[in-house]
Amino acid sequence: MNTLPVDLLLLSIATPLAVALVIALGVPVRAAKGLAAAAFAVPALIALFLWSRFSSETLHHTYAFYKVYETGLQGVGIKLALGLNGISLPLFVLAGIVGLAAGLYAIQSNAERLKTYLVLLLVMQGGLMGVFASVDIFFFYFFHELALIPTFIMVGIWGGRDRSYAAMKMTIYLTLGAMLSLIGLIAIYYKSRAGSFDLISLREELLANGLKAGVQKNIFGLLMFGFGILVSLWPFHTWAPLGYGAAPSSAAMLHAGVLKKFGLYGLIQIALPLLPLGAADWARPLAILAVVGNILVVGFITIAQRDLKQMVGYSSVMHMGYAFLGIAAMSAAGVGGVVLMMVAHGFSVALLFLLSTSVYHRTQTFDMTEMGGLAQKAPVLAAFFVAATMASIGLPGFANFWGEVTIFVAAWKFSPVLTALAVSGVIISAVYGLRSAARVFFGEQTEALAKVVAEKPVTDLTCCEKLPALILIAALFFIGFWPKSISTPLNSALEVIYPAPTVQLAADAAK
Repeated sequence: MNTLPVDLLLLSIATPLAVALVIALGVPVRAAKGLAAAAFAVPALIALFLWSRFSSETLHHTYAFYKVYETGLQGVGIKLALGLNGISLPLFVLAGIVGLAAGLYAIQSNAERLKTYLVLLLVMQGGLMGVFASVDIFFFYFFHELALIPTFIMVGIWGGRDRSYAAMKMTIYLTLGAMLSLIGLIAIYYKSRAGSFDLISLREELLANGLKAGVQKNIFGLLMFGFGILVSLWPFHTWAPLGYGAAPSSAAMLHAGVLKKFGLYGLIQIALPLLPLGAADWARPLAILAVVGNILVVGFITIAQRDLKQMVGYSSVMHMGYAFLGIAAMSAAGVGGVVLMMVAHGFSVALLFLLSTSVYHRTQTFDMTEMGGLAQKAPVLAAFFVAATMASIGLPGFANFWGEVTIFVAAWKFSPVLTALAVSGVIISAVYGLRSAARVFFGEQTEALAKVVAEKPVTDLTCCEKLPALILIAALFFIGFWPKSISTPLNSALEVIYPAPTVQLAADAAK
């Protein structure tokens, strides 16, 4: 077990929450900005440090930096247990880096009631770090709810067009998904008879005694649809593009980039390894929904979008189809590809939301038909946008490429037909991605944009906008050129959590 003199996992959670409380109690705006910047930086630095210290050879029950804190709910098996394994580590790093970028972008935004805005973002950040550091599934769920509530508030107060409707729809859908997930998690607790919500204890108990196939099928169904709604599984996806279109940029970056991964993480860290026979029963329906619904149907809807931010929102929903397909493949390789893709998608979609808002600040519109020729006036913005688009498409050299390729290879063994249809999604992504870049940055300037430019000349990205964008693009390039930085610890976890005999048994059952 890796030991440190200070529990940095707890510090990464507590720092944003403590600073949020300090700002809420009343400090000047300038001081609030400085405190917030430090509070967003601390989790990111801790995540990077723990990533550098992580060793697959010195783990405690597959978890590094493992530590348990006693709570008042020991009688029902609830305790605050923190740790990282090869699956949670990359997502913990994702949360820290995207949180830093979103926080820096929020600080320079000068939004109305900025202190309140920063408080909510910091609470969200603390919850996100807790989600991926929790070994106890009760606190895994608790931290998700802690991060989710500020999202509704930020959309309702600082959101754009249709914000009230978007906030209400998000609340209904995500509450439904959260309730189904909670029922499924409680069912695992009771049926396992482990007497604990600790993931290690649950895994040991179920490996020793197991659950009947029918029970696994019912519980996995609850978790699949509960977590699926939270991830925007088709046809329960309509909240996502509407919500992201209305959400303020930093909230969209944190939710689409990180919090949305909660459902996928729950499936691969909890549902799939604990309920392999149940997963086998649902594998083909999940794959069909993912490929036909998320990738093809939503993909064509994305092509039809004229609103830039809506297009990014729909593209995020579409790419979740690849992740669901990787889970349905019922293999360690498929799960590994999903983790790689989650991390890559988190960085790229956060960057696209940041850049889309930067485009809006210069054009006063998200309508791509009213833009054109921005590359001449904002070449740095254009370069970032094109790079983010290429990353989203899955161009080699970016992190997204490794996730998609690994998923396709794993899915081919599961269903060549569905995999071939899924690969066509790469073409769909190229169509809407390249067309959006062409409409916004190249070609002739439209009359509508000319009127805006006449009143306020277009400028390139400022230093405050470049910094968060650079952080995200650097992460995409780093993992793109060195995927082993994630795959090495990931493989060590998959070998333990997804042992070959269990995976093969479940895969055979799925067929």
